[in-house]
Amino acid sequence: MNKVLKNSWALFLGMGCIMMAYGFQGSLLGVRAVQEEFSLTATGFMMSGYFVGYFIGAATIPTIISRVGHIRVFAAFASLASLVILAHSTIIHPFVWFLLRVLTGISMVCIYTVAESWLNDRSSNKNRGSVLSIYMVILYGSMGIGMFLLNFSSPKNFEPFILISIITSAALIPILLTKKKPPTFKKIKAMNLKELYEASPFGMVSSLFYGTIQSALFTLLAVYATSMNFTILEISIVTFLLAISGAIAQFPIGKISDIYDRRKVIVFSTFGAAVFAIIAILVSRQMYLPDGLATSKTWFYIFFILFSFCSLPMFSLILAHTNDNISKDRFVAAGAGLQFAFGLGAMSGPFLCSIFMDVVGSNGFFIFLFVFHSLIGVFGVYRMKMRQTIDNPDSQFVAMPQTITPAGIELNPTTEPIDEPEKAEGETKNY
Repeated sequence: MNKVLKNSWALFLGMGCIMMAYGFQGSLLGVRAVQEEFSLTATGFMMSGYFVGYFIGAATIPTIISRVGHIRVFAAFASLASLVILAHSTIIHPFVWFLLRVLTGISMVCIYTVAESWLNDRSSNKNRGSVLSIYMVILYGSMGIGMFLLNFSSPKNFEPFILISIITSAALIPILLTKKKPPTFKKIKAMNLKELYEASPFGMVSSLFYGTIQSALFTLLAVYATSMNFTILEISIVTFLLAISGAIAQFPIGKISDIYDRRKVIVFSTFGAAVFAIIAILVSRQMYLPDGLATSKTWFYIFFILFSFCSLPMFSLILAHTNDNISKDRFVAAGAGLQFAFGLGAMSGPFLCSIFMDVVGSNGFFIFLFVFHSLIGVFGVYRMKMRQTIDNPDSQFVAMPQTITPAGIELNPTTEPIDEPEKAEGETKNY
């Protein structure tokens, strides 16, 4: 573990800054959109731009990295992300913000791919699991800290946008000062949707639906909280609880899925999330009323944590279930295919959820989550009747962050072995 930190501290520090800015930015834009009186549909459309950009970037980044290298790509797209957030504060319009969110999505997927392929190059068979665990802790922890920065200044001011730009720019410093030789990028071939469906119908369909859930959850939670008259501190708390509780839940639920039928664990988890989404509506009652009249938010926090515990580990469960049905040499390709399906769903999630909120009201947010979690559960029950459980000794649960790219999936210690990283003559061991 110490060796991993020693050899990769600069990359981890840079990614910590990036995720802190990312967590802050998502909450800030959601709150500001409500304060600027964007319609819910316009807000959902605007927030979906991130996932459109993420999808575009995922298809183009391998070619860019192969041409100009990791460090230049990281520097260019981190700089672009830093500039884009400043543009949000100067031009306040849903369509302009949608285009800016597209650029942010492209920038972030490029940054993730560079970081994760670099970590793969610095990993060996002995420490790949440790590297992925540290990476997950840094991503979720930094994102959670970033959400509390919402209290730095009023979202109506320009100072929060400047702070995000500063934090993003600071991420460049440790990366650009590294003495390590950048890795050789290996383009990862994905399974197409037909091949993926033939290998695991439940894996592909649930990944598609879960993409809609998670994109809406992370982008519109702050919008929901603002519309329910939460204070800035309360918005920070609820978004922090989402990130942290989801990270903590990965390991116990993953352990259960390695012991029992993984499809049953997915079905119980998704129906559990659906139930807790409905309970969150019931306990919300009059939370939106002014101080003195509003009902307590304590029970809402409790059931929202339980919802996050059931919902957020699901991509890792879906990935492990898909691997149950394929040979070990196809694990990475299947993971890339699931990311493709996830991305298709994610592009529509915020927009569809905003329609629910526009028609039903603020609690349409949880109704949307209930509907799509239930769809995953119903299809899972159907698939269990169609195919018997397959025992694949090469497959096991590995916790994955929701932002993982195919390059990051290679950090899964159950994938094909990689050689010990070669150390160039005279090269120092530290970044």
